[in-house]
Amino acid sequence: MQGRDAITAPYEIKKVEETDMSDIAERVKKIVIDHLGVDAEKVVEGASFIDDLGADSLDTVELVMAFEEEFGVEIPDDAADSILTVGDAVKFIEKAQA
Repeated sequence: MQGRDAITAPYEIKKVEETDMSDIAERVKKIVIDHLGVDAEKVVEGASFIDDLGADSLDTVELVMAFEEEFGVEIPDDAADSILTVGDAVKFIEKAQA
């Protein structure tokens, strides 16, 4: 391959929105796995931090702090109280970064 084909051939172009959303979800999942020590298979969108993943109130505070640090967002206490699932965290971060 020569010229332009040599540069672009091995790369696949994805829509920015898809990449950003999946990246946020994957980063949230990694934080949850690292902080709670749970199996990756359990960390799904509808998984409740407390009911499904065994987090206690201190764990949830630490998760919120980790999300704030990782994504550079501020999560006010009233918003943190409504982040009950993995999906809630992803949705909040997506909106905060929009």
